[in-house]
Amino acid sequence: MAETSVAVGQQILPLIDHLARICRRAADAAMADGSLRPRHLIALTLLSERGPMTQHAVGAALSLDPSNVVGLLNELEERGLITRRRDPADRRRHIVEVSAAGADELAQTYAQLGQVEDGLFSMLSPEQRATLHALLAEAVAGLSTTDCAPEPSCLATPSGYAETRPAPIAVAAPCLEPDPDCLGPEPPERG
Repeated sequence: MAETSVAVGQQILPLIDHLARICRRAADAAMADGSLRPRHLIALTLLSERGPMTQHAVGAALSLDPSNVVGLLNELEERGLITRRRDPADRRRHIVEVSAAGADELAQTYAQLGQVEDGLFSMLSPEQRATLHALLAEAVAGLSTTDCAPEPSCLATPSGYAETRPAPIAVAAPCLEPDPDCLGPEPPERG
């Protein structure tokens, strides 16, 4: 049997899975119908952080099959949350960027999620929350550089487009009680 670097009973994945289930239920309870689904939120965040990108670069950054990228972007475009246009330098490529409505929806969603997080993680100090975020972000970044790393050239910002960063969102700290039945089966994903 292969040796592990983690003692029995101290595995991280069961805790992450349990925490994810609790967080999903609390977020679902707090979010209005028609709110951004997690995959929409991730795609809009990517575009907000990196600025306009080629459709191919979005797929590579999200580790999605091209047909799934098209479906995801179609959903976002139908809601007016992104814009897609032909790249003037290469008419075969599409440039994708967050629309003003998409930026507003993203800010509103992050404000709602901030309130959920404040309730769920109230037992952690701000420093502990920052450490948890940094560790999780490092783990995600480590995965994206090993198992599913896209070609660096496909992540480059198209020429003529500025690299943009979203403004931080300030969130008040009202408490949200999580669903006490959080250990039940996962709810179906909202449409």
